[in-house]
Amino acid sequence: MSTPSKPAVSSDRPEKLARITEVLDRRGASGVRLTSGASLAWLLDGARTSVPLGGPAVFSAVVRIDGTITVTALRNEAERLAEEELAGVDIEVVDWFAPLAPSRAGVLDESEVDVELRAARASLLPAELDRYRNLGADAARAMTEVLTTATPELTEFELAGRLTHALLARGAEPAVALVAGAARGGVQHPLPTRAPLGDRAMAVATARRDGLHVSLTRWVRFRGVEPDGAARILEVEADAWAACRPGRPLGDVLSDIARSYPRHGFAEDAWLRHHQGGPTGYAGRDPKASPDAQDRIAPGQAFAWNPWAPGVKTEDTVVRGQGDAVEVLSVDQEWPTVDVRGVARPVALDLT
Repeated sequence: MSTPSKPAVSSDRPEKLARITEVLDRRGASGVRLTSGASLAWLLDGARTSVPLGGPAVFSAVVRIDGTITVTALRNEAERLAEEELAGVDIEVVDWFAPLAPSRAGVLDESEVDVELRAARASLLPAELDRYRNLGADAARAMTEVLTTATPELTEFELAGRLTHALLARGAEPAVALVAGAARGGVQHPLPTRAPLGDRAMAVATARRDGLHVSLTRWVRFRGVEPDGAARILEVEADAWAACRPGRPLGDVLSDIARSYPRHGFAEDAWLRHHQGGPTGYAGRDPKASPDAQDRIAPGQAFAWNPWAPGVKTEDTVVRGQGDAVEVLSVDQEWPTVDVRGVARPVALDLT
């Protein structure tokens, strides 16, 4: 059996361990067992945690209050993990059919402190933010390249395939790839079909790299004009960002977003027609905003809000910085934009 190791790989891992130690100290616990991909990737420098995309983690980690880490991995994954994902971390190996996260005395299960752990990983550290900016630029550039060459005859499957290829070519995993042609603009989560794009299309992607998730939505137009709601939905998004003030409960932010829809000409219940997004980072939504969510907004936190109404949607990954500053991570300077309250926001790419 390997002995627990002190971390020495990542410049920001000591700060992350300090945040976990604070949680353990408040709970009077000797350690916590991390089993989710979000927590494991966060702590262990963006390690890829699963084999099926979006599947369960193939290793776990126990973090002790003294800052030591013990990783347990399945035998058929351990060598690859040691060489490619977890350099410098000692690994305890178990058979592929054995429990991956056996109970240990005095050690909490992650589920017991999930809210505290989300709070611990909410404020991005400098090394994380650098990786996030690079991923955002790559994801946005991939989207631009793919949509610039789209045609009305292309099918949704074909466009999604091109987008997936463009992301993978940049070393990012396509956690989400959705496409809606003109006939399916009212579908909230348009899994691609064989339908042609037609006059207008929407592409949605979530790209994952270094454990971090970047989500973005873009529209392309081949004929006709944009619906009036395309401009108004950007105002709802701006209200969502403005509502993300440090210390506020996430449920209160969602209430502000719900009230924003009718203020900008949408139906009173428009916010109920689709989930609105929420904090992001080491999970696509960390967590997805709900009316009773008590997670509190943190300074320097990433968000991916996705206001939606039939035929219109906007989405980008941003970081709320000091004051009212909004930094859009998923930005490509070649994409057409309009100014919305001092932030450049994407409009439909006009290929008419």
